[in-house]
Amino acid sequence: MEAKKMKETRVVQTDQVLINDLNNYYTLFGGVLMKKMDACATLSARRHSRVKECVTASTDSVHFLQPIRQSDSVCIESFVSYTGKTSMEIFCKVIAEDLETAERKIAATAFLTFVPLDENKRPKEVPGVIPESEEEKYLYETGKERERIRKLKRQQNKELVANLELKKPWD
Repeated sequence: MEAKKMKETRVVQTDQVLINDLNNYYTLFGGVLMKKMDACATLSARRHSRVKECVTASTDSVHFLQPIRQSDSVCIESFVSYTGKTSMEIFCKVIAEDLETAERKIAATAFLTFVPLDENKRPKEVPGVIPESEEEKYLYETGKERERIRKLKRQQNKELVANLELKKPWD
């Protein structure tokens, strides 16, 4: 399976901020932004793996850095930044641009992990990824450590779930 350049998986989606997407502080709801990031990252994952179905395995390191206001456009850029055997780490960078002043700022970043599924709904092997730009190289070189931390957190979550109760909280 031949590795692909990161830029081949790049997806850019730009949208305006609508009034229904604002919270009581008149900034974009975090959940609305997360939905947009997941949708963009899904396209990057499918573009890389060339499958019908890719599932979100985890979302980690979502950082809301700057508020996004109604006067802003929101641009989400996503691409595969690291790969395992059957999983892909997708990096999302969110840039808000004030449409009146043209001021741009990085408003959020996130890493999402996707697993491509074959026709039997089983994880499918993915090609490697080749970084080219300085940004891509940095993300690729730091990917192994993020993968290690994700595996540790996954194990911790299994232990947590094993200790949770299923009885109704109102009983």
